[in-house]
Amino acid sequence: MRATEASPLSVPVYQILLSLSDRALHGYAILKDIRERTGNKVVLAAGTLYAAIGRLEEQGWIEEAPDPPADEAEDPRRRYFRITDAGLAAARHEAERLRWFARMAEDKELLGKAAREGGE
Repeated sequence: MRATEASPLSVPVYQILLSLSDRALHGYAILKDIRERTGNKVVLAAGTLYAAIGRLEEQGWIEEAPDPPADEAEDPRRRYFRITDAGLAAARHEAERLRWFARMAEDKELLGKAAREGGE
């Protein structure tokens, strides 16, 4: 599936692709990265993670890494995943889409109005 056919991406899928955008990770490390990067605003259940990983593998957006990263101790129980070129394209496409929407909100001064009115 091409990136332009898949947008918008779900929050779990986008966050998984972001986690894998710069390094291979195993499942628990993906969960931890998402939780830390989002300040606990996005917390995925293991079932959600592994269902999304299965779909992402089927789409060819991620793949199992043949070896753990050099800084990781080998543990045969862990499966490491890495993003593919197609997955990176999908993540970039979604980031551009989100930036486009954010610019519209800025142009309308929506973010400034929310801050003045006590919103986040």
